[in-house]
Amino acid sequence: MYGATFLSSAAFLALFSGSAAFSDSYTYYTGDGSIAAGWPTIASWGTWAELWEANSAIMGETCGWNGWGADDSTTEIADIKTAIESVASASGVDERFILAIVMQESEGCVRVPTTNNGVVNPGLMQSHDGTGTCVDTNPCPQSEITQMIEDGTEGTSSGNGLEQYIAEVQAYLDLDIAPRVYYSAARLYNSGSIDYSNLDDGLGSTDCYASDVANRLTGWVLASNTCTA
Repeated sequence: MYGATFLSSAAFLALFSGSAAFSDSYTYYTGDGSIAAGWPTIASWGTWAELWEANSAIMGETCGWNGWGADDSTTEIADIKTAIESVASASGVDERFILAIVMQESEGCVRVPTTNNGVVNPGLMQSHDGTGTCVDTNPCPQSEITQMIEDGTEGTSSGNGLEQYIAEVQAYLDLDIAPRVYYSAARLYNSGSIDYSNLDDGLGSTDCYASDVANRLTGWVLASNTCTA
């Protein structure tokens, strides 16, 4: 998994500044993911419309920024939105959370490379040995984009997706829908294991992952990141 933002665009910042109702800023969160520990409430997240507007604005550039091939077309970007909405409805996973993971893993580039650090992680969500990928494929078919979102959200025959990790966290913490559930599920999605008291411990994976996802949900896109591990 890539697990972090790679490049930023000063031109985008100048273009987009002030057009969203929430903040493209970064706060480094530590601890257990609870409101008591200072993590964002769900009420402080952007709306789906706000988050989609902020993040889709850069999807047409992120492949090129990272050297991953042709940038997403307007059709491919629209297909990402449709896929997220469809899979969110089918799985019960908040579409905003799915989008945050997409941006964390691939910045929305449909041609993101597949990584392999012991487990093959393809596609927009760098899923656990999923089948969805558009490496070196242009255009990326709608069916493949949907498969990438399904693999990361609903899981694969080889590993969990967001849906399973949310359920695991809810059972362990005896919580229903709470911000701590999402931030802990993000930690599990990245590392496969978790210290519930310390979500900024990546246990060998990306330490900042849960903090990054929390910030993405409140509007962070390209602002300076104060967590770099």
